[in-house]
Amino acid sequence: MTHDAPNTVFLNDLKTALPPAALRDIAPHYLEEPRGRWTGHACAVVAPESVEEAATALRLAANAGVPVVPYGGGTGLVGGQVADGGPAPLLISLERMTQIRAIYPDENVMVVEAGAILSDVHDAAHRADRLFPLSIAAKGSARIGGLLATNAGGVNVLRYGNARDLCLGLEVVMPDGSIWNGLKRLRKDNTGYDLRNLLIGSEGTLGLITAATLKLAPRPAGEGTALMVVESPAAALKLLALARDHMGEGVSAFELMHRQCLDFLAETMPQVRLPFADRPEWFVLIDVGLARGLDPATALEALFGDAVEAGLVNDGLIAQSEGQRTEFWNVRESVPEANRHIGAVSSHDVSLPLGAVAEFIGKGAEVIGAMDDFRINCFGHLGDGNLHYNVFPVPGRTRSDHEDQRDAIKRAVHDLVHAMGGSISAEHGIGRLKVGDLERYGDPAKLAAMRAIKAALDPKGIMNPGAVLRG
Repeated sequence: MTHDAPNTVFLNDLKTALPPAALRDIAPHYLEEPRGRWTGHACAVVAPESVEEAATALRLAANAGVPVVPYGGGTGLVGGQVADGGPAPLLISLERMTQIRAIYPDENVMVVEAGAILSDVHDAAHRADRLFPLSIAAKGSARIGGLLATNAGGVNVLRYGNARDLCLGLEVVMPDGSIWNGLKRLRKDNTGYDLRNLLIGSEGTLGLITAATLKLAPRPAGEGTALMVVESPAAALKLLALARDHMGEGVSAFELMHRQCLDFLAETMPQVRLPFADRPEWFVLIDVGLARGLDPATALEALFGDAVEAGLVNDGLIAQSEGQRTEFWNVRESVPEANRHIGAVSSHDVSLPLGAVAEFIGKGAEVIGAMDDFRINCFGHLGDGNLHYNVFPVPGRTRSDHEDQRDAIKRAVHDLVHAMGGSISAEHGIGRLKVGDLERYGDPAKLAAMRAIKAALDPKGIMNPGAVLRG
């Protein structure tokens, strides 16, 4: 759907209806995304302080037929926050809606506004002796609204689930400017269609999330972290099963990393302390959180012993202090930054059935190796089958040298993922980057239903046009 360009009347209406503090200059950071693939545009930027101000802005845009792009922390990796074509949109930033509205520790519930930064939500939960378990590398800048809009995953999905699993209710401004007051704290509510779960993961194409009721969890009495060297990804999967036999749901994270992670860190981030003198081909980071009376270090030592006996592990380190735990996690969380320093030719956020992960890694190396000489950095959340499978130039070359191969690489990787029953978007979303991929690999009936829902809820097609579905 096309839209008329915003006119002076619309811009003047914004200035009249909203307080001066809600109006922002169109600064460059609103129009950029982390990988530098796109530069967007906007006719105006609004930063409401309340849901009422957000509703006013959206209502005016709807009446004028002006596209709207919701903006959270700007950390998305698929271009969902950057409109680089079509009429200049109104960008609605949640940066001023940052309040922790309420915390109910006995219910394990908190109510927060969509602009709250993830690390601030962590801190608020900690002060209440609770845990909000969603955690990603960009926790210092990612905002709750964007995390819900993309159904973010992160390192703790194995135990606690995705963003969708951690949300009980939403407050949303719908495309016509009406407000859905859905901030319930209920664990059971079978009163019709599940609008909450429809809006989570819709990437701002069906409404603007302004607040959320989030699930908290008790803080584990004891936490522990270990790095264990495995013979192969297949051995890592068997180690995961063994870890869950030992500790059940006490396994919070299980991250697979390849030697290339350590090589990139050594090459670009020498300040990161590497854990192994001899860099292993494959290793895993295991994080556990156990109940009172259970010692994490003892549990990890028992797991290591059984894993060695089973031939799954040949070396390992168990953190002996909180400082060492932080060092181990710093290795994992620094990998994306090291990747950015190198510059990927093509990056892929994919998921596979757990039993297909090892086969995919082997076949993927063969497919990419047949195309050219590349380095592959494969790492990710093995516990939920989510791999970040990124292809890089060899030393002496840059990604610009392979610009003409990017699409072919992505196609080859995604064809393999699809053929093996996986998903071409595990946790980053579709955005604008993967619209064509969704059309290629998506189930036709599902795509038809998605288009029908979009047309029903957003008949003017103003919400984040170009993201997820073509206009």
